[in-house]
Amino acid sequence: MKYPKLVLTDIDGVWTDGGMYYDQNGNELKKFNTSDSAGVLICKKLNIPVGIITGENTEIVARRAEKLKIEILHQGISDKVSVAKEILSQFKVDWQDVAYIGDDIGDLHLLRKVGFSCAPSNAPLYIQKEVDYVTKTRGGDGAFREFIEYIVGEDAVLNILNL
Repeated sequence: MKYPKLVLTDIDGVWTDGGMYYDQNGNELKKFNTSDSAGVLICKKLNIPVGIITGENTEIVARRAEKLKIEILHQGISDKVSVAKEILSQFKVDWQDVAYIGDDIGDLHLLRKVGFSCAPSNAPLYIQKEVDYVTKTRGGDGAFREFIEYIVGEDAVLNILNL
């Protein structure tokens, strides 16, 4: 696949380890790996929009998206294909020009529709069997970055980052 025209991603289990952490006051916490932000930077340098579609609905994810200047954010989504269809229409992109990384049952239908699908190495085996690429990295350990670097290639990454 040539560079995708649009990159979509799940969050929990991809950008995070899938754990839900609560403090003594009931606040929910998530741990993000900062290396994934390089994946977003690479996409920005290549003018590839990045969109988040997640089943969870938290201020934590909204803050992470805001920090990385990801403008496409859809939270609390149970039907990811319908939301993705709207995004594709907005950006005038066909399914085969979309890359998506997801890790679980709620991602399966979307993983089957896109031109390039990916799952982190700690996704269930039945998800891994459905995708084009399984990262060597676990969700929460830089899987999104590996996904992007795999798509664009090492030479492009080095050129983009002037290395």
